[in-house]
Amino acid sequence: MSTSARRLLLLAGAAAAIALLLSATAPVAGAEDDGYSYIPGSPRGPQNWGSLKPEWATCSSGKMQSPINLGLLDLTLAPGLGNLNYTYQNANASVVNRGHDIMVRFDGDAGSLKINGTAYQLRQMHWHTPSEHTIDGRRYDMELHMVHLNAQNQAAVIGILYTIGTRDEFLQKLEPYIIEISKQEGKERVIIGGADPNVAKGQDTVYYRYMGSFTTPPCTEGVIWTVVRKVRTVSLSQITLLKAAVLTGNENNARPLQGVNNREIDLFLPLPLINN
Repeated sequence: MSTSARRLLLLAGAAAAIALLLSATAPVAGAEDDGYSYIPGSPRGPQNWGSLKPEWATCSSGKMQSPINLGLLDLTLAPGLGNLNYTYQNANASVVNRGHDIMVRFDGDAGSLKINGTAYQLRQMHWHTPSEHTIDGRRYDMELHMVHLNAQNQAAVIGILYTIGTRDEFLQKLEPYIIEISKQEGKERVIIGGADPNVAKGQDTVYYRYMGSFTTPPCTEGVIWTVVRKVRTVSLSQITLLKAAVLTGNENNARPLQGVNNREIDLFLPLPLINN
């Protein structure tokens, strides 16, 4: 990893339930009333986020924006990054409908991720369908973001990609709560028994690392991104549930790819994999 990159790092039964959900939901406001939207070409769509509010200008002017394509030719092998250093635990949590996505907010201590000796506390998790990051140009069916903050409110996000297949265990526990808050922006439900981030994170060791931004307004830069290389599975009904729960127009809540702009993208491989 280059010296400049190190400095940056330092600084910085469901189908039936879904049918019931869709039939029972009262009319609600659409994404255009939600401050910003994901509708291509719309006045509040991604291409216009930077002009909607002065404090969102970075969405248009920023040079370190996310998401990006994680392309093979752009990668630098970085064995010095080491294995991900995280300690998660079950914690009190709530499922929240933010209109543009479904979020799990941790109301208790869910653990932390350590980067260069700095602890980043896990604060929330949310989903994008389809994925926001791509790998070698391929976009996946879903992406989970695990958002962490340190004591200075600097952010580190872990991104996990999914393809359609078997059900995701973490989402499966949340399905009844998501149904309850469907199409109701601001609604939330306490998760009985709490939520365990370890179920969502898994034990994957290969990951990408780069400096980027939040993928929603105000698109704040200086975010340390870690995108796990192993692709997990989620069922089609679970993706349908997430899409049905957000406000109309946010079903495909993935920001378009942003320019890499000569940023360094590191790839960590454990030594046995490098040697092979």
